[in-house]
Amino acid sequence: MPASSSFLPVLILHTGDPHADILASLGSYAQMLRRAAGLAPTSVEIVRVFEDGAPRAPQAYSAVLVTGSPENVTDGAEWGERTAQWLREAAQAGLPIFGICYGHQLLAHALGGRVDFNPAGRETGTHDIELLPAGLNDPLLDGLPTTFPAQMQHMQTIVTLPPGAVSLARSGKDDNQLVRMGDRILSSQFHPEFEQDVPRADIARRGADYADEGLDVPGLVSNIRPTPEAASLVRRFLALYAPQVPLMPDPREDLQPLAA
Repeated sequence: MPASSSFLPVLILHTGDPHADILASLGSYAQMLRRAAGLAPTSVEIVRVFEDGAPRAPQAYSAVLVTGSPENVTDGAEWGERTAQWLREAAQAGLPIFGICYGHQLLAHALGGRVDFNPAGRETGTHDIELLPAGLNDPLLDGLPTTFPAQMQHMQTIVTLPPGAVSLARSGKDDNQLVRMGDRILSSQFHPEFEQDVPRADIARRGADYADEGLDVPGLVSNIRPTPEAASLVRRFLALYAPQVPLMPDPREDLQPLAA
């Protein structure tokens, strides 16, 4: 529920969570996203769609943020398809939408793009993002450097953009790391909400599997670093497209638990 009658809440579509060890120590994907967005607990409504939760009509919200998930869009889960239909309706209603990783892919799927496993393979850990020509002039990225680091953890990707969508940034393995899908619809394959502890914990838990895939695990660990530019993007998005919603000055200091 909103903290004030002057604004509607921001919806967080909670689409899944990390491994139990990471969940216990670092929180849910919804918690991470709320803090990265600079939102107070009273400014958000979290709906656990992966447990068959259902959001209200798009008109009930100021904006919507879609979390990452361990699921794959190509699995075609019933809850995922229902969420995709809701996102189509939200886009038609003009609601500001920002999707992350699975949310990025689900949004593309909902709007007519195609998602599949990335032929270039897995991206995990900290990697550099390079702005493309469209990104150099995009208001979301105003003032950011042309290259900056971001946290990643994915195997699937958008292989065909939705009609009218444009890629704003790429990485070494993915040409669609940041995509504008509409006037107020954006999404990132990378994770603005992840701090360094998330990739460290993931690689510590799955390093042997990653080595079996041919990844340089020691190199991944040594390359983990802060990602302040990437971390600013969800706050930037809300400031641009839902300016009526108050943002906390420093979301990293807000560690209040949030039922999600």
